[in-house]
Amino acid sequence: MCGFVGFTNYIRDDGAILERMMNSITHRGPDSAGMYVDKDIALGFRRLSIIDIEGGNQPMFNEDKSLVLLFNGEIYNFKQLRDDLEELGHTFSTNADSEVVLHGYEQWGEKVANQLRGMFAFVIYNKANGTIFGARDVFGIKPFYYTKTESSFLFGSEIKAFVGHPEFEKKLNEQQLAHYLSFQYSPLEDTFFKGVYKLLPAHYFVFKNGEITKECYFKPEFKTVPGVLDFYADEVDKAVRESVEAHKIADVEVGSFLSSGIDSSYIAEAANVDKTFTVGFESNDGDRYNEIGYAKQFADTIGVKNISKIISADEYWTEFPKIQYHMDEPLADPAAIALYFVSKLAAEHVKVVMSGEGADELFGGYRIYQEPLTLTLYDRLPFALRRIISKLCKYLPQVRGINYLVRRGKTIEERYIGNANIFSKKERDAILKSEIAKSVPQPKSLCDRFYDEVANKDDVTKMQYLDINMWLMGDILLKADKTSMANSLELRVPFLDKNVLDLALTLPLDCRVNTTTTKLALRRAAEKTLPPITAQKDKLGFPVPIREWLREEQYYNIVKEQFESDAAQKYFNTTKLVKMLDIHKTGKKDLSRKIWTVYTFLVWYCEYFK
Repeated sequence: MCGFVGFTNYIRDDGAILERMMNSITHRGPDSAGMYVDKDIALGFRRLSIIDIEGGNQPMFNEDKSLVLLFNGEIYNFKQLRDDLEELGHTFSTNADSEVVLHGYEQWGEKVANQLRGMFAFVIYNKANGTIFGARDVFGIKPFYYTKTESSFLFGSEIKAFVGHPEFEKKLNEQQLAHYLSFQYSPLEDTFFKGVYKLLPAHYFVFKNGEITKECYFKPEFKTVPGVLDFYADEVDKAVRESVEAHKIADVEVGSFLSSGIDSSYIAEAANVDKTFTVGFESNDGDRYNEIGYAKQFADTIGVKNISKIISADEYWTEFPKIQYHMDEPLADPAAIALYFVSKLAAEHVKVVMSGEGADELFGGYRIYQEPLTLTLYDRLPFALRRIISKLCKYLPQVRGINYLVRRGKTIEERYIGNANIFSKKERDAILKSEIAKSVPQPKSLCDRFYDEVANKDDVTKMQYLDINMWLMGDILLKADKTSMANSLELRVPFLDKNVLDLALTLPLDCRVNTTTTKLALRRAAEKTLPPITAQKDKLGFPVPIREWLREEQYYNIVKEQFESDAAQKYFNTTKLVKMLDIHKTGKKDLSRKIWTVYTFLVWYCEYFK
């Protein structure tokens, strides 16, 4: 696992600019560094040594040194690909998985990405014609950013690396602020930095003669195949265990995160690692925010060591600004900070961990997916009538039950934008000062392209498809990569494997979700080896007591100070922000997610723009 940065039209300064950019991402690769520089390009690499520790240094070259590779990730089928490529006449000089990407590009050209099983973001520079080719894995597990300046094309693993380039101009993308207030993350290609973009998952690009072209090389397609639950449970168990075994490839020790839920427990048991890692939070509400007891009990059951730590409120709030700096863009998911702390704990013992990200999106794990299946007497009313009632509700007092009537009068495409739906357009426009941000259309406008691709599917499948394409990259995998790499730890996600995905896309709806249970096939598969209490446990997902903390004087005052700051006054109606905070503090209404979303942006903004 590593990090890289590069730019075209190299500036003659003995590498000082490139070195400064590389130093900003040292946390991604503290073990070694490498550079390639010529008159047309500068390429920098930071390495966290996992496979072929002695020989896998980068930048890496092919046999005649006409191609130069920067690679971040792991290729789990590299041994098979290496055998195939050697039979075709390619000569390898290392035992590193990354070298198959170089020779694969020589053999298959732009189709090389389709051959790779793993997590990756890479660039290959062709010295002969000046072309840059790059790609990102199917799920977007590994990040890739790019931008164009007056004379250069910049690319890298983290946006913060661009700040060291003399032509890069930091400007806030105010349109993205509006999207963020609704989604709680920065969605799709745009970023919070004007002119900086993400390469989307399952895409490759070619940069030539100053122009970039992008292509999608894979799209998930739900093709359900009839079958009974027990059959699919067996297939899921086989696929997950095979993926876990493939993900264990390393020349260093591998550990596993462990919460109280099925996803991480299943991975930890299948991986048979020696060490698991868990964090919990101090709270006045018993063990509601502390999964350590469950995790230790499960670890004892499967005979592995569990290493845990209780995180105090002060630790959480003190580290928060630094964590937002590492995120590159603001992410208002409180679980991101929990993931940072468990990564920090694990990095004291191992270099690689496995984790359970992706199971909910692939197998139907979120409770919100049950909503389309939960029909009531009200749903028997004609939809046209429910739609009229829904529109009338906006004129009524927002008391308990009103939101239900609003949602039941909308289609899934109108009401579901993902697992987080923080501020509606009306709500965000009410607190925003920026006219640029206010001009941004309804949040659903970003989702339309994905809904169009599954227009003939059922509502649950539509929700899953949207989350696979938006929520997974924008929230789940962003925090997984950035928080682990902030601690120089490689995080692997066996559920997010091409073979597991292929199987998940065939599952009938009644093997994914029903009115009482989520992830049916996965739970039945886990029951083969996990205690029933673990296999059937509801999802918690690193619970954090933000709601409680915001009602305590100390943390209320911290947030209030930010809400009245110069930065807040620049972009928000601060009177409304403070009023929102006061309403929450008195207990009249739980506004913690809205408060945390704004507060997170302001903390991030101070890290990058003050």
